[in-house]
Amino acid sequence: MANFTGTVLITGGTSGLGYYAATEIARQRPQYRIIVASRKDPDNSAAKINQKLKQDNVVFMPLDLGHLDNVRSFVQSLGEQNIPPISGLVLNAGLQYPDAVKYTTDGIEATFGINHLGHALLFYLLQPYLAHEARTVVTASGTHDPAQKSGLPDAKYTSGEELAHPTAATIDNSGRQRYSTSKLCNIMWTYALHRRLTRLAGKKWTVVAFDPGLMPGTGLARDAGPLLRFVWNNVLPSLVPLLRLLISANVHRPEESGASLAWVLLDEAEQSNSGVYYEGRQQIKSSVDSYDESKQEELWSWTVNFLAADDKEKRDFQVAS
Repeated sequence: MANFTGTVLITGGTSGLGYYAATEIARQRPQYRIIVASRKDPDNSAAKINQKLKQDNVVFMPLDLGHLDNVRSFVQSLGEQNIPPISGLVLNAGLQYPDAVKYTTDGIEATFGINHLGHALLFYLLQPYLAHEARTVVTASGTHDPAQKSGLPDAKYTSGEELAHPTAATIDNSGRQRYSTSKLCNIMWTYALHRRLTRLAGKKWTVVAFDPGLMPGTGLARDAGPLLRFVWNNVLPSLVPLLRLLISANVHRPEESGASLAWVLLDEAEQSNSGVYYEGRQQIKSSVDSYDESKQEELWSWTVNFLAADDKEKRDFQVAS
């Protein structure tokens, strides 16, 4: 461990977008410890990356973002390892449940709980381990923006409480809408965090949101029906060039988007950019709703109040200097 000069942590780094991003980050930063964190690693992704690159800087750590106590245990375990400061944090893991509402072990609607809440807690708890100069990249999605006409139902932010514990008013919302809304939450939380980072004294922390585009063949459809999974995993990946012509230029193979994610995290010219939204390697505007500061602050306040175990954590989670 003493040979490494920094750390990069990637959630969802064992497959798809996260795997290819981790591979590229490890290639560019052989002097860093690269931690890929997911619920499990059945394909031994860390070992495969090390073997491919002929390096030994990538390790796997189990992390269940749908279990808040597990997130806390993960950070405690990380701290006990005396890792080098974290200069790169990629909040990338995400799930989509297409059918009836599902809940985490904590009783939170699972799409919101995993895509937003677990990641927020992870960031809050990791603050003491971040380097003086640290960059956080939050994987979002163009599906959050109705203007992009992604085919998913429009994202609709009501309140943090309603998204976490749906009432009769929203319990029948489709899983696809819950996904697009969770991605809107990712972006709103990014902007709210950015405002707080600009007030931090003595630290150079930045945060941005990143849209990898449509990536057929990734694990996003793991909970879809068998026919859709087959088409997603076995048919559409070979049609990416055609899909770019017919649907959108923002359709990519996972390795292409993984390289772009690594670029957003590591490129020297981008390091000072914060509070912005990337589509691949291009900065663009996110949705109109995502810039609503009242919604951003409602989400931020609810998230902090829900996650904090005591008054000290409430203060710490506010990212005060």
